[in-house]
Amino acid sequence: MRGTAYLTDVEGRWDKLTTFAEANALVSLIDGRLVLADGATFVFGGDAIDRGPDARRIVALFLDAKARYGDRVVLLAGNRDLNKLRLVRELDGHPPTRTPDALRSGPRGALLRWICAHTMGAPDAFEHRSRELANDGVAHDDEAVVESFLADLGPSGALRRYLAACQLAHRDGETLYLHGAITDESHGVLPGVARRIDSVDDWVEALNAFHSREIEAFEAGREPSAVIAYQAPLPGTRANQASVVYGRPADALGNPLLPGEATRAFLRRGEIRRVVVGHTPSGDCPAIVRDDALELVLADNAYGRIERGSQVTIESERLHIAARTRLDDGTERTIRSSTSLTDRGPLGLRDASTGQLVKSRLEDGDYLLFRALPNNAVEQKAASEIDVDARSLEPAR
Repeated sequence: MRGTAYLTDVEGRWDKLTTFAEANALVSLIDGRLVLADGATFVFGGDAIDRGPDARRIVALFLDAKARYGDRVVLLAGNRDLNKLRLVRELDGHPPTRTPDALRSGPRGALLRWICAHTMGAPDAFEHRSRELANDGVAHDDEAVVESFLADLGPSGALRRYLAACQLAHRDGETLYLHGAITDESHGVLPGVARRIDSVDDWVEALNAFHSREIEAFEAGREPSAVIAYQAPLPGTRANQASVVYGRPADALGNPLLPGEATRAFLRRGEIRRVVVGHTPSGDCPAIVRDDALELVLADNAYGRIERGSQVTIESERLHIAARTRLDDGTERTIRSSTSLTDRGPLGLRDASTGQLVKSRLEDGDYLLFRALPNNAVEQKAASEIDVDARSLEPAR
């Protein structure tokens, strides 16, 4: 079966892999290995580690699948994957500048706990690794955890090999895959190069070559400072709109938005009609945002009321989504959505008066309305087709 199965942001949680693979026509988990249907492609959108106790197992799974299927497995590097490149230097006498003085000369375990919690957005990553080591029946004290993180980045380390197999962008026909976003600040831009690249294909190639050079520098013993800066948020913010890794296609509250006109024109010239990203949480299930020329799919699997591995499948013009959501009234509903790039219905549009996004289609025919609220809260409601058709809908820009 031809088609692409997409998954992103599992962040060390094996349960997100298993729920993604359940009844998935393109991807199965068999005896702990990823198995693709004949002709299928698998794209992982980045962030394999940090928020669960199965990080090493997941990295090993993806490396194994890449080795067996080659180009039919595409791995994108997420910020949680790339930021670990900092640890070799930071645990060797050069901690982050705002590290408390007491930790600079203290045990490495205490320093790593602080780095994970305060500079990597992963307050439980240290404990997750300790638990994973314990489950493997090996030493899992603080120093063993530090050595495990560093071994991952060593000459034969799994995370080093994983990052070497990754890329920053992937194009397949009319669809562009990125970890974070494409924005007016990032499209056509290559780190350290002043001139924008006019062609989507040339830009994708240049981004991936930049990533490869940085990993090669790391393997040669040099700090890959350019990609470390590229994958990080700007100081004091939660985004870096000049980065396809850390950019966010959303407003300050997290409501999904289409990119600006300059970016949409760049994509039109390159004949890109769909962009698929992770990184930015958008409730329990993938969000669709669109206008007549572009469809944006946000499929981050983190921080939902129900944290599952949503199924996203792309077959040429068609997009299929299978997921679960918990509404504001406490009920759980199944999402079964199948749309085409040529569809002109309400899905992916925003209510001009309420700001609610017509986010997805529920299995029973209702629509899921979504709105991000202050303090990381979200609104998730069901609405009938009649109700949605009566609303004043517009593209979310």
